[in-house]
Amino acid sequence: MNRLSTFRSVWQHQVLRGAMFTGAIFATLLPLAASSIAASKDSPKAIVDEAWQIVNREYVDGTFNRLDWQKTRMELLKRNYKNRQEAYVAIRSTLKKLGDPYTRFLDPQQFQSLNNQTSGEMSGVGIKLEANPRTQQLVVAEAIDNSPASRAGIKAGDAIVAIDGKSTKNMTLEGAISLIRGEVGKSITLKIARGAKSPFDVPLIRAQIEVSSVFSEVKKEGALKVGYIRLAEFSSHSSEQMQKAIKDLNRQQVNAYVLDMRGNPGGLLQASVEIARMWLDNGTIVKTVDRKGGNENFRAVQGALTQLPMAVLVDGNSASASEILAGALKDNRRAQIVGAQTFGKALVQSVHSLSDGSGMAVTVAHYYTPNGTDIGHKGITPDVKVDLNSIEQKNLAESPSLLGSTQDPQYQRAISVLQGKNATTPNSGKVPAVSSNR
Repeated sequence: MNRLSTFRSVWQHQVLRGAMFTGAIFATLLPLAASSIAASKDSPKAIVDEAWQIVNREYVDGTFNRLDWQKTRMELLKRNYKNRQEAYVAIRSTLKKLGDPYTRFLDPQQFQSLNNQTSGEMSGVGIKLEANPRTQQLVVAEAIDNSPASRAGIKAGDAIVAIDGKSTKNMTLEGAISLIRGEVGKSITLKIARGAKSPFDVPLIRAQIEVSSVFSEVKKEGALKVGYIRLAEFSSHSSEQMQKAIKDLNRQQVNAYVLDMRGNPGGLLQASVEIARMWLDNGTIVKTVDRKGGNENFRAVQGALTQLPMAVLVDGNSASASEILAGALKDNRRAQIVGAQTFGKALVQSVHSLSDGSGMAVTVAHYYTPNGTDIGHKGITPDVKVDLNSIEQKNLAESPSLLGSTQDPQYQRAISVLQGKNATTPNSGKVPAVSSNR
């Protein structure tokens, strides 16, 4: 089982679901808003006021969806909150009135999940789990390189039969993940079953693990030697992982690229800009506009790692930071976009921690593609549209190993584009001749 076939493993995607996040983030862990409440900094009322002040200072809509925001604050502070949960309910109820699903409150657990996602790191032992469909056992899909698990000799295919003495029989994946994850430096013991051997204990010490968001391999497609790269999300490590993948594929003398961003929910804005610069030598990448009309243009800086022909795969779950990258490559005529209409999220959030460990994501800007296109609620239209039917979608979702294969219609169409079949590039009206790598 290779890394590409397991990148969608539940271990990684629990992070995405836990964070409940689809977006492009300016920054994480920004300074706390100053509270004017004369109370303990983490009292329920102080938390409410912190949240109000962050929105008051940064929210992209200066009319607050036509709410009297000052009056809203007075009403919030008149109330007495018995505990944090009552404060959380009040914050969520108030934010809902803004009519923006991306400006939202995150309780401490949700905020930690989002932090894990954007940092590209997890506290654990470095394994990805899946349920064996035949035996229903919890099985190691991958032991991440240089992790406590890989150093201890845990291998893909090992079954985990107990966690700290607790049997995993009838345990859900979510339950197992919550037991395995924990504080860095704390010990955990996994009981492993491997083949015909008797189950044996493997003691481990939890560590901070870098989660891979970039997966690459060389694919031989007729006369074409394709560098296939899947980008699962935009975390703080994604740009360095992408740079390494491109350089590794360049060394292997690929002569075309397919960048697969299907299912990519977004992440850090800066990561999308840095990755765009690896493919573009010049041109605008994205423009953001805040509530005061202030705009910022992010541009390429003459640092492209390759000029080879390129196709980009997207679908309806390619969102925000994915759309920024796809829009930049499309509008700058660098690549052909292949697949289905993207999600259509043209908003940028900043993320703030609150004094009790909870947090907020607040929409602070609107973004536009290099051509000035607002993709909000519309998405990016592919140059070559390939919609999957329900059976094809089900097959790829249930068997990720089929992604980038002969049974993946969108990938196959991207290959046809690169081979010059049934499609043209936006550069010159025909696909450029494939040449050896520079």
